[in-house]
Amino acid sequence: MVELTPPIPPVLVLRGICKSFQVGLPNEVQVLHDVDLTLQAGEFCAIMGPSGSGKSTLLHLVGLLDRPTRGELSIAGEQTTGLNDRALTRLRGDTIGFVFQYHHLLGAFTALENVLMPMYAAHGLPTPEMHARAHELLDRVELSAYEHRQAVHLSGGQQQRVALARALVMGPRLLLADEPTGNLDSHSADAVFELLRRINREQAMAVLFVTHNAALAARCDRVIRVVDGRMA
Repeated sequence: MVELTPPIPPVLVLRGICKSFQVGLPNEVQVLHDVDLTLQAGEFCAIMGPSGSGKSTLLHLVGLLDRPTRGELSIAGEQTTGLNDRALTRLRGDTIGFVFQYHHLLGAFTALENVLMPMYAAHGLPTPEMHARAHELLDRVELSAYEHRQAVHLSGGQQQRVALARALVMGPRLLLADEPTGNLDSHSADAVFELLRRINREQAMAVLFVTHNAALAARCDRVIRVVDGRMA
């Protein structure tokens, strides 16, 4: 009898997600309205929308940095409803990487030390394996020659590539990129985008890429537009 391999669950599933602030107060405001979204392994999805449309709120929910008011959210097949803060922190650290518009590097630390930071937080003192992983990632983002240079002395494009290596160091299944090219010149923006795309394909990592750049969005697998807190 042939054993069937169970299907791999989507990396991300949102069902009827709503988010309100000031709940129960006269000034309560609903920011997200019944959002449904499924993201498969290896899918590169752009999210576009005007400022104030709810894109950042959506990314915070997907990144488990906030909780929805209503609806269901699953990451890598694990339903997050009912998980306590400790379990959410574990799931976030194990499965999600973040790259922001502002790289949030520690300027006085080297590129290598910045990439190692998530490992320090998760495991304490560094091991040879941790260093090997960080070296490998800096090589992949073409910064091995700069690994001992302080972040403050790197260019904007180089700093964003260090931030990408840092986001990948824990081996996430989902990468959330919030305007990662927004502060870069066109050449650096294109280089960072192509690097994201290449790693996405090589590792079958799902990517949510928030951007206002229509040309970059057109190079993604699909584009989702958020208007007034709803998927358009």
